[in-house]
Amino acid sequence: IKPFREHIQKDLDSVLAYSLNTYSKHDGKYNTLIGNFLADAIFDEANPIFKIRTGKNIDMVFLNSGSIRSIIPKGNISARTMFEIMPFDNDTYVVAYNGDDVKRLIKDIVESKQAHAISKLNIRIDKDYNLINATIGNEKIDSSKTYYIAISDYMYNSRVEEWLPNEGLYPLNYHLRKIFIDHIKKIDTIKPDIKDRYIVIPWFEKFACSK
Repeated sequence: IKPFREHIQKDLDSVLAYSLNTYSKHDGKYNTLIGNFLADAIFDEANPIFKIRTGKNIDMVFLNSGSIRSIIPKGNISARTMFEIMPFDNDTYVVAYNGDDVKRLIKDIVESKQAHAISKLNIRIDKDYNLINATIGNEKIDSSKTYYIAISDYMYNSRVEEWLPNEGLYPLNYHLRKIFIDHIKKIDTIKPDIKDRYIVIPWFEKFACSK
């Protein structure tokens, strides 16, 4: 057992990348760097697989804030760090929603008043949490279109009635933690960007943005 344990410990502690700073899910009211980084990692790693299997692209990623269990610390990042961030064996699901259901989801995100992890989605609200507009891939949401949203299997299974897809469900059999490990292996430095994907619009810009 000892040699096996030592081998596992060595794998867990091997350096995969370097983080410029410490990133926490509590760092922002609407966006967090860790949330943006993890959501982008899901898109970058899962979309090629989804594309090969279905011929379609993932339109957006949504990972609830509670899924992120730890920080990305400043310094060397190992596989152990990813186990601390995502200790559960959550799989990646892609659910197919029509545009009206996507709008309902975005309404739920805004009403939660939390900085969830999102990618390819942009949300604009006023100071009272009223939704001004939202876009996916920089385009207005079309009620007649089908959108493919990457989420965790936990989110789907724990809220199946809310997440029941009316257009299809695609389990990718790709654990979120494995996605994060695969992603950071490809980069030298972790330096996420807010990118203004969820922001409050000043009152004088509100009407221009709602057009």
